[in-house]
Amino acid sequence: MLIGLSILASAGIVLWAVGNPIIAAAFAATMLVLAATLLLYRNRVLRAAPSALPADWSLMRDVAQSDLVATAITDRTGRLVSANDLYGEWFRDYPTPPGLPVSQTCVEQLADAARDAWRDGQSVVDLLEFKGLRLSLRVMRSGRLEDHLIWRFSRHRSLDLRIEAQRLIEGEGGDRLGEVGIMTALVGADGRIHVANRAFRARSSGDNRAEGLDFVSLFNVDAAGVRRFRQEGASATALRLLQMPLGSTGVDGATLLFIIDDEARGSGLIEGGTPQHLQALLSMLPLGLALTDRDGRFLFMNKIFARMAGVDDGEMPIYPGDLVVREDKAAVADTIRRFGNGQQILSGDIAVRLLNNPEETVALTIAGARGLGDAAVLLSLKDSREEARLKRQAEQATKMQAVGQLAGGVAHDFNNILTAVIGHCDLMLMRHAPGDSDYDDIQQIRSNSNRAAGLTRQLLAFSRQQTLRPQNLQLPDVISEVSNLLRRLLGETVNLNVSHGRNLGAVRADPGQLEQVIVNLVVNARDAMPDGGSVAIQTFALPAEEVPALGIDIMPVVDFTALRISDTGTGIPADVLPKIFEPFFTTKEVGKGTGLGLSTVYGIVKQSGGFIFADSRMGEGTSFTIYMPVHHSAPAVAPREAPKTQQGELWGSGTILLVEDEDMVRAVAERALTRHGYTVLTAANGEEALEVLHGGASIDLLVSDVVMPTMDGPTMVKQARLTWPDMPILFMSGYAEEQLRKSIDLDRVAFLPKPFSVQQLAEAARQALGAK
Repeated sequence: MLIGLSILASAGIVLWAVGNPIIAAAFAATMLVLAATLLLYRNRVLRAAPSALPADWSLMRDVAQSDLVATAITDRTGRLVSANDLYGEWFRDYPTPPGLPVSQTCVEQLADAARDAWRDGQSVVDLLEFKGLRLSLRVMRSGRLEDHLIWRFSRHRSLDLRIEAQRLIEGEGGDRLGEVGIMTALVGADGRIHVANRAFRARSSGDNRAEGLDFVSLFNVDAAGVRRFRQEGASATALRLLQMPLGSTGVDGATLLFIIDDEARGSGLIEGGTPQHLQALLSMLPLGLALTDRDGRFLFMNKIFARMAGVDDGEMPIYPGDLVVREDKAAVADTIRRFGNGQQILSGDIAVRLLNNPEETVALTIAGARGLGDAAVLLSLKDSREEARLKRQAEQATKMQAVGQLAGGVAHDFNNILTAVIGHCDLMLMRHAPGDSDYDDIQQIRSNSNRAAGLTRQLLAFSRQQTLRPQNLQLPDVISEVSNLLRRLLGETVNLNVSHGRNLGAVRADPGQLEQVIVNLVVNARDAMPDGGSVAIQTFALPAEEVPALGIDIMPVVDFTALRISDTGTGIPADVLPKIFEPFFTTKEVGKGTGLGLSTVYGIVKQSGGFIFADSRMGEGTSFTIYMPVHHSAPAVAPREAPKTQQGELWGSGTILLVEDEDMVRAVAERALTRHGYTVLTAANGEEALEVLHGGASIDLLVSDVVMPTMDGPTMVKQARLTWPDMPILFMSGYAEEQLRKSIDLDRVAFLPKPFSVQQLAEAARQALGAK
């Protein structure tokens, strides 16, 4: 209506201005057509086009709600964008991972998991311990642009006694206990009931609910100490309580309570012995339980206790001390005596070693039992071997990571020194011809420097910071390439047997580095067989569905192609086996090994995304198994090797800005480039380099170190590219190219690893200028 009135008013103005009604009417008709067209476009086109709505995080939060999995979502900037209620319950104030209120070791594990997830799509942390919680973590990259991380924390799959007790009470087991007259409840540290079976709810409150009630308030205790349900009155049947503390597992002091009618007071139950329904109860529980009398003699043990203690059917020992090693007998007997005589009321744990497995420590929980006939002490055996194994794995992984970081840092600094030594040797060789008195000495210095450079490459391999050139490979092809070399290395006294499985998937790795892995392992096998023997190299496929059967928690459930190298040598002692991958650890004689062979193997395999495990028995031999994830993309064509640049082609012209914080490296690089015809300007850090650039000098090539104080190389180059977007860049660093490119968000940059020779520096500069 407003549009129509506006058009009529406009037509009236036109009529008044021109005095011609035909022109005014034509104007009004034209405006009406235009208005109708615009209205139709708005109603049918614009309203029909869906608008891109932002993510509805409240909806995502509701979907992620769970009582078992704590979920958080972070974006590319590391900001927490959503989390469910359980996440806030476990981690107060909704902190942003990996910055959770956990130990520094756990924070580092979380940070590594995030980096792996950004790179590989997902990662797993098997065990995180936090304020009594034992958690597992899975991190996944997700989103339309894969620009978010989903963090899923769940309870660790090791035994949680509270959860097991809750399952027993809530399920069919709780009903079966009620049918035989046993009432049971799980009570928290605050004295309130978490869950109870149907028989307890009916007797204690009468309204079929007991959760959340104060446990003590449901009972009356008379002057004689007889306990009865409050709602049943003073004439009700007396009750017995059997308490089973679960606090030793770190689950907030929860207690499992069993209540039975005191039949001995009313129905003449024969005193002595253990009631049959109590034995039935202990047999049903998913715990290792046993009862002893005041003198410490066994009255009963369930099947789980017997299996864990190594007791055969029908051969129950007399005393608990008969199950442990000699050193623990006195402690067990004394503790049971104190609980049996009432000298100690609260339950306690002692660490013991069982005769059937004296190498491992298990926890024996001891609690006093009253009103159960002759039974005076309740024993609970907890198998902590799995927990100890996981702790050892976590400690070993943390130690290897720390040693790897140290080795990488040492190798980086040493590479700077070797760059200066090798560079000065090259400059001196330019002034000395073969036959001069100093020529051989300089060559010897250069040769030893190159050997030292090889050691730094091994350190970088262990710390997973070396530069790899991965390709799609078949393991049998790699083994075939080195088989002749392996036979020469093994000699005539050692046989080499090679066998390949079927349906082997392709793997992605650096073929040269993978050959080094095979050669190192075979040479170690040869050294373990001084009197001869045989080495077996086997490849086989490991489908994803078979991975869980290995029992290796750190391996993801994906398809693997495996390589196993076994020998019939002397074997590796059990105390040495956990240390074999550490750098500089060797069992060989002085002068016969650097201790970097297996550490190099470990680093190459881990950097390639694989896993390596060693298994050995003294006198029977050792086997190393490498699991490489199957790579499903099409095989890539290996790049053709570029022709070597001739010495005469290395000379060039132009101005190069050299940025290097190490004085010795900067000096040798400046002299090397100057000798090859370039004009060289130098700077000690990024800020000085920007001052030189803005000083008006015409720079043809920027050669810069990556890691420098005050301003690093990538930051300096980003600022320089704002003014000089086409300037060629050559980065040089003692760290690996792969590691650096993850943190360098720049295109059209070349890379030169340290240590380098004068010729390599000149070649890299010439190629960078040629690609301009």
